[in-house]
Amino acid sequence: MAKTAVVTGAGSGIGRAVARALLEDGWSVALAGRREEALNETAARHENALVVPTDVSDEESVAALFGSVREQWGRLDLLVNNAGIGAAGTIVDLSVDDWKRTVDVNLTGMFLCARQAVLLMKDQDPRGGRIVNNGSISAHVPRPASVAYTATKHAITGLTRSISLDGRAWDVACGQIDIGNAATEMTERMAAGIPQADGRVVAEPTFDVRHVADAVRYMAGLPLDANVQFLTVTATTMPFIGRG
Repeated sequence: MAKTAVVTGAGSGIGRAVARALLEDGWSVALAGRREEALNETAARHENALVVPTDVSDEESVAALFGSVREQWGRLDLLVNNAGIGAAGTIVDLSVDDWKRTVDVNLTGMFLCARQAVLLMKDQDPRGGRIVNNGSISAHVPRPASVAYTATKHAITGLTRSISLDGRAWDVACGQIDIGNAATEMTERMAAGIPQADGRVVAEPTFDVRHVADAVRYMAGLPLDANVQFLTVTATTMPFIGRG
């Protein structure tokens, strides 16, 4: 039987690239995201794709996603916990609503998906599975005016470590991939210039998103007795090392 995966945020960008790579490798993949039309585009020409429109910030919606996986395939081998949003703003001008919305999707959403994945993985036969959380280089250092996004991405690192520790009891491995400037719809604006810590606006380099998909392929392909705990992949000359 083909291995099974859930990819959240699968309707665009990194999620779409990762989902398509897994589908091409023969995985059966549940595609989760808010926009059904975009998910259908990701699934096009792949019979092993299952489209499940999902709001990761909603507990019942997430439970329904993993219920569909259980019903369709009976097990789950991999969760790529990718869905996330950004809300620009400093500590003084970010609205409380935008703060809560970012936390709901980026942090609570990842918790809800990971929780459902572990509940499924720990009781299946053979037991266990793998979770790959999409952090960000913002899990290491912030950009200007990114207080909500940066705070949630730092929190993902703690979530990853806690799942890794708790998951040992059930043969669940958990790792984190931190990505800097993969070329997607979200990073197109970087060609026009991005605010830097010194006040300048500078165009930043990007790299092909397929390299992110290849990195996840590697992480997902390991046996459960080996784990990539943290992996960082960035455009070589982007202002990450030395940022600020």
